[in-house]
This record gives sequence, C-alpha cells and structure tokens, in this order.
Amino acid sequence: MTATLDSTAVADYLADHPTFFQEHANLLGEVKLSSPLTGKAVSLQERQMEVMRDKYKALELRMADLIRLAEANAAIANKFHGWTQALLKARHDSDMPRALVDGLATHFGVPQATLRLWQLAPAHAGNWYVNGVSEDARLFANSLLAPYCGSNHDFEAVRWLADAAAVQSTVILPLRSNGSAFGLLILGSPDPERFTASMGTDFLVHIGETASAALAALRA
Repeated sequence: MTATLDSTAVADYLADHPTFFQEHANLLGEVKLSSPLTGKAVSLQERQMEVMRDKYKALELRMADLIRLAEANAAIANKFHGWTQALLKARHDSDMPRALVDGLATHFGVPQATLRLWQLAPAHAGNWYVNGVSEDARLFANSLLAPYCGSNHDFEAVRWLADAAAVQSTVILPLRSNGSAFGLLILGSPDPERFTASMGTDFLVHIGETASAALAALRA
C-alpha cells in the first residue's frame, strides 16, 4: 500500500531538494494554485510572479518612506546650517540672544521664539533676555533632562513670548553649561499639532546644545 504524504512532509521534501522543480520543470505549468488576487487557479509560475510583485511593491513603499525621511532630515539640516550662520554673524555678545531667536523664527518658520538667561556677567543686567525670571523657572530649567514638546500648560516660560495667549503648543529647551542650567529657550505655535510629545527631538537637542555654546560667552 502506498503511504499518504501529508503537506508538511511534502514541504520538508521540497525544502531538502531545492533542485526538484529543475529536474521536473514540466510540473511548474501543471501545479495549480488559487490566486488571492483573482480567486482563480493559476500555475505555480504565475503564483510565484504574484508573490514577487507583492514583495517588490512592499520594497518600493519602504524605499519611498526612506526617501521622504531623508529629504525631511536634509531640509532640517539646511535650516540648521542657515541658523548657525546667522549666529556666527552676530557682532557682539549682547547681539547673540536676538540673533539666536530671530534666526530660529526665520530659518525654521517658528511663529514665536524667545529666551531668558541668568548667571550672566553684570554688563548684561537690565537687558530683555534677563528680565522676569523667577526662582521656579530656574528650578524648572534644571529639572528638564530633555526638551519639553507638547501642549502649553500655562508655563511661566511661555508667558515670556510676545503673544503668549495664542500659544497652543510649545518647545522648551534648557540651556546648560557644565551640567547646570543658565537659561531657557522657548518656541511657541498657535497650532496644537506643531509641537507634540511624539515628535523626534534629536535636532531640538542639537539646537539646545548649539544655543548653549553660543550664549556661554555672556556668562559671569
């Protein structure tokens, strides 16, 4: 009596004998499979082509996603480059805070941007970038281990913006030197989806680090 092979045994046999269909090429046209696309019976060769087309389409979609991501990162890098050039053009240390926030607004299209600093040299006393900073704000800055991105919960720092009432989403970056915060950089938008908790923060971290280095010369 001829033993009946189950599907697993057949699959194992074909896996162990990869040249089977080369030796029995006539079977490629005789074996019929149901196509998930049309529901009709197709040959093994036709089914293989459908599988390959599906894989190729998936790869195309993945490649398109990677290209879009690369283009987005390149655009941000170009904006970052333009901003750092603006910082290098600042003639005096006291010009740096204005060049920094105006550059962010110009190059990144941020509706509102400002900053506040403390522990600066006495020559900077009374300037706009040192006024109105409470002890709570300083403690808040030291507690920020990463950029805050998300909704505006009536933060004191957001109230430093020119039109704070319009701000729906915000980014708050601590400015640090030797591990200690000496300032806050604030970005604000009326769009609640402009800055969200799920957004990537790599470039924001770079902005904070660059701003901290650019402003370090103002410190006492």
